[in-house]
Amino acid sequence: MTNEAKPRRTPSLRDVAERAQVSPSTVSLVLNDKAAARGIPETTASRVLAAVAELGYRPNAMAAGLRKQTSDTIGLVSDVIATSPHAGSMIQGAQDAAWEAGKVLMIVNTGDDPSVQNRAIDIMLQRQVEGFIFATMYHRIVEPPIALRELPAVLLDCRCSNEECSWVVPDEEGGAFAATTHLLEAWHRRIGYLQSGAAIPAAVERLRGYRSALESFGVEFDPELVVDGLDEFTGGLEAASELLSRGARPSAIFCFNDRMAAGAVRAAHRMGLVIPRDLSIVGYDNEELVASFTDPPLTTVRLPHYEMGHWAVTNLLGRISGRVEGPTQERISCPLVIRESVAGPSGLTATEDRSQL
Repeated sequence: MTNEAKPRRTPSLRDVAERAQVSPSTVSLVLNDKAAARGIPETTASRVLAAVAELGYRPNAMAAGLRKQTSDTIGLVSDVIATSPHAGSMIQGAQDAAWEAGKVLMIVNTGDDPSVQNRAIDIMLQRQVEGFIFATMYHRIVEPPIALRELPAVLLDCRCSNEECSWVVPDEEGGAFAATTHLLEAWHRRIGYLQSGAAIPAAVERLRGYRSALESFGVEFDPELVVDGLDEFTGGLEAASELLSRGARPSAIFCFNDRMAAGAVRAAHRMGLVIPRDLSIVGYDNEELVASFTDPPLTTVRLPHYEMGHWAVTNLLGRISGRVEGPTQERISCPLVIRESVAGPSGLTATEDRSQL
């Protein structure tokens, strides 16, 4: 004999009907907001809702989805975003947009494994998701899985090689232009750039933004001020050490990302340079655990992860409803985050009057 309690039976729609003393069809009409249209008295509807609350009844969402031919669910397939604090706000933005529309986000992190990815999409299709968000950890060009063509889909932080897909990515070039312009407005004219050697869109577009900003101020581009390196702390340390050891060193450095910028800060400190008095540094990405804790805190460019996630789901919902037609591509601006790593060549802050220079 055992004293273990028997599991409580889940209340059914028939249980609710018996408690409210109505038919199961009446319960169904009340729960689907069709009571008034069918002439069901308000007192009866109130009795049904009271019975639902007393019994703790929960409608079968999957069965309701089969009846309505909709699941109110969006599938999000990602590589490693769900396990990364760096891009996690993309999921938050996507979740918020879905929730605002009464939808639920089903998320699968595939670890960038194609077999897991295909299985995840197949399972989501079996569960009648209404559309897909296909997301990647960083801005890159991808070939979306063929299975995504079965439903409306939007690429998040990635894009395809043609114009047939809908996607949203950061405005990498605009962010680099803003960062370099910030240094130019602080009266720097010899500005180095620590460039990533990776073959990714961000590397190409951030260099383009850097060059465009120089051109807009009439400053000639000098390839000697651009040094390639690994887009990590050690890469920034090595690239900055090389750049700062040359004859006419720059008065400011723009870096491909915050990790390289942190390496550049270390290189400057080792050479006895004080930031920003002797050297100004700007990063990119706004990695909070890096940019906020450099010495001094790093001026950088914020990637719009939350905004991209929100835009992707909002656009997808428009496609599902038919309000949005045809491929849509969007680049979302990357705002400058001003902290303490930039001053004028004389040590003045970037916002002070330059008339004396």
